[in-house]
Amino acid sequence: MTLTPELITTIEEYDEQKRLKYLLEAVIKNREIWILVDEHGCMMLNTEDQDCVPVWPNKAFAQNWITDDWKDCEAEAISLNKWQSRWIPGLEEDELAIVVFPNQAEEGLVLFPNEFDFELSKQSKKTKK
Repeated sequence: MTLTPELITTIEEYDEQKRLKYLLEAVIKNREIWILVDEHGCMMLNTEDQDCVPVWPNKAFAQNWITDDWKDCEAEAISLNKWQSRWIPGLEEDELAIVVFPNQAEEGLVLFPNEFDFELSKQSKKTKK
């Protein structure tokens, strides 16, 4: 499916649960997840309680965030294997959470790395059926 600007806008307006489902399906299908990085590393969002790594289902959605304070960032793909073998343990060790597919209002479901990994595994099993 080609992501037109209209489709991107429609998907970004999904609620948090529907964006989670969209992201999980895309990550399993494409075997990659997207983050934003600059010369200092991965970009972070903060909630009242958590420091979070925002993740997106593909480059187009991640690039929509490259504005204002994040104008020096680049969208970077991480293979699903690398995400699960290195990022999930690293995020847990650093006590960071994941904000899933945040929209332009900075709203997104916040999950701990083990919860996100569980959701990925669950989606992977559904896809194999």
